[in-house]
Order: sequence, then structure tokens, then C-alpha cells
Amino acid sequence: MEVRPTEKVIAENRKARHDYFVMETLEAGIELVGTEVKSIRAGTVNLKDSWVEVENGELFVHGMHISPYEKGNIFNRDPLRERKLLVHRKEIRHLAEEKKLKGYTIVPLKLYFKRGKVKVALGLCKGKKLYDKRADMAARAAKRDIDRALKTQNH
Repeated sequence: MEVRPTEKVIAENRKARHDYFVMETLEAGIELVGTEVKSIRAGTVNLKDSWVEVENGELFVHGMHISPYEKGNIFNRDPLRERKLLVHRKEIRHLAEEKKLKGYTIVPLKLYFKRGKVKVALGLCKGKKLYDKRADMAARAAKRDIDRALKTQNH
């Protein structure tokens, strides 16, 4: 999923792309309370090690850390609480089915603002084996070397 001019990325889960093959992506809204939006605007969000579960026909994100807002006092909530994702029932059924039948994992890939609303990009992911991770690292290193060589050749 690429960033559009109307989107402002707040946090990205780069580890997810290292650990998983992303089979599909999906945009979801997120239910926030108290001063969480102010904390998100401050950029104090961490998506590392977060995941999504289907519970009673609804999606919930677990492990997403939104730091307490420094001026929020009693209105701050637990930074690691589970948060409900806002997705159509049809999409929830599809994700639950893929997760159950194919053993996929649903992972938040990035958190961003889109037209003033906080959105979460979800990935329907398949775990990578160790040799897949090594191959990806080798490919990135080779691309970086080629880019450096081209840059020095042009100068």
C-alpha cells in the first residue's frame, strides 16, 4: 500500500514485512477514546508485535502501544488496551475465513491519517521461513549495492 498525498503516515510496522508475506491489504478505521488521538498526532505509537483477532464477529487489535498523552491526566487510557477496528461485516467474514482455512495472520502494517480520520492498514499475512527472510535480506543488500554503484557512476 503506497502513501497518497491525502495520507500522513504516523507509524509503520516494518518488522511485519520482514516476518510475513503480505497476501492482501485492507483499510480499517479504529475506535479511539480519551486523549489517544492527541497521542497519535504526537507520533507516540508503536505497532511492533501487534496483531489482530476476530472476536464475536468483530476485529480487535492487540499489542498496539499508544503512549499516554503528557497533558491528558485522568483521560489517558491503558497504552496496550485492545482497540476495536471498524470494518464491514463482509470483510470481517472474509478475513476470519482466510485465517481459519489457510492459517494466515492479520497484522497492522501502518497507522495513518486520511482526511482527518485515523486509519489502520491491515495485512492478511503468511509467515516466512528463515530461508525466505535471508533471501529477502540478500535481495535488499544487492539492490542497495546496485543503487550505490549507479550513483557513483553518474557522479
